[in-house]
Amino acid sequence: MNSRYKKISEEIINKNPWWEYKRDVIELSDGSEGEYFYGVSNGGALTVPILDDGRLVLVSQYRYLVDQISLEFPCGRIEDNESPQIAAERELLEESGYGSSNFMKLGIFYGSVSYVKSPMHVFLADELVHKAGPQVTARETTEVIYRRVDEFEEMIRRGEIFDGSTLSAWSLARPHVIARIANLKVA
Repeated sequence: MNSRYKKISEEIINKNPWWEYKRDVIELSDGSEGEYFYGVSNGGALTVPILDDGRLVLVSQYRYLVDQISLEFPCGRIEDNESPQIAAERELLEESGYGSSNFMKLGIFYGSVSYVKSPMHVFLADELVHKAGPQVTARETTEVIYRRVDEFEEMIRRGEIFDGSTLSAWSLARPHVIARIANLKVA
């Protein structure tokens, strides 16, 4: 049987503009005390963008922690006092240069429920309008990449797409994307 832990105390160990790192003292199911260390953030918003011709819009960017270029759906942090959809709209525009007035919320997932409390809100966007080039900063430079669904899924099978948020979001988005593509073929 699964038992809930009881929080006795909470301490912020470190805080920066993006994360808090916390230490909780908890009471375990057997009555003993333990410590639990974890990160907390506002969470993120990820958009699976689909063009009118059925291709997916992805961004290629360098990821320092794995020292690799990663191919991902546009995604980013939810700012303080910002709704998940506004964050998704902002990140889509910043990273890909596309905007949309048609966002559909697909769900929420937590990437690592054992050590970080950071919900990822997933949206599907179509009826895309190209508004500008991606915003380039010293911290973030992206290149926009377009892939058909079959190409995208083959890249997953080959291990070329390895970002956990992109892979998780695809599991939520895939049925909706496939249905839209089927409607394109019928029309």
